[in-house]
Amino acid sequence: MARRLPPLRSVRAFEAAARHLSFARAAEELHVTPAAVSQQIKILEAHLGVALFRRGTHLSLTEPAMAALPLVSDSFDRLERAVERMRLGRESGPLVVSAPPSFAARWLIPRMGRFQARHPDIDLRLSASLKLVNFDAEDVDIAIRYGSGHYPGLHAERLKTEAVVPVAHPRLAEKLKNVADLLDVTLLHNDAIDWDTTYPSWPAWLTNAGVQVPADLKPRRFDDFNLVVQAALAGLGVALAWSTLVTEELSSGRLVALFPAQPLVNAYHLVCPSKHLDSPKVAAFRAWAFEEAREGN
Repeated sequence: MARRLPPLRSVRAFEAAARHLSFARAAEELHVTPAAVSQQIKILEAHLGVALFRRGTHLSLTEPAMAALPLVSDSFDRLERAVERMRLGRESGPLVVSAPPSFAARWLIPRMGRFQARHPDIDLRLSASLKLVNFDAEDVDIAIRYGSGHYPGLHAERLKTEAVVPVAHPRLAEKLKNVADLLDVTLLHNDAIDWDTTYPSWPAWLTNAGVQVPADLKPRRFDDFNLVVQAALAGLGVALAWSTLVTEELSSGRLVALFPAQPLVNAYHLVCPSKHLDSPKVAAFRAWAFEEAREGN
């Protein structure tokens, strides 16, 4: 027999408004407007044929609503646990890690072999993205994000600090004896980091180094960090680079660090819902990632 249930959205609006005794606070919880909450409750009242709220100076529940609220709240709690059981059922599936494209390509992928050797039973899959993860809607177990570490409602822990360093092709580096010489070459800039006010622009970096910056300074701009690195490898100019992401090029000598690296305020963080920490495959990845970060590989 088919269940005769009212619209779930309307029931959810009722439960939140009844708990808070406020349409406005229910709207904040549900990320909608108070008018939308009010409309959904009217739909539910019309469906049931009973009034659920007394809308006077202060919002209050009618007797039918008071009797139903504990059962409705308990039902949502049970539904949430059921959904979580289904989600945890993917434990036998792949471990999906979301990371910024540059970090995934330049830090994670060169190390994936070590993870797979230690955990051959875990199918590690990378999802390269800069946007924040909606863990309720996306099939992602854990994310790595560069930023301040403030991710409301999520567990976040600092994985690795970062620094900025000017780098250039060895042939170009030979011509640059002091900081002022940078004004005579093309400076390469990564537009993708402009959202981060703590990351120094070329004018800011040069000023901090004691160089008077000309008004007509115009760095060559790219919209991706990998393009900036490739331009530096091609000898097209000097790049301000995240030191973590050019480790291989510096170690091999394909790029040269012109001056000491300067630490940055923001860092890389592991981010996920707290409930994901109970997952064995997430725990395995966290332990491995922190080991890699500590060893500075």
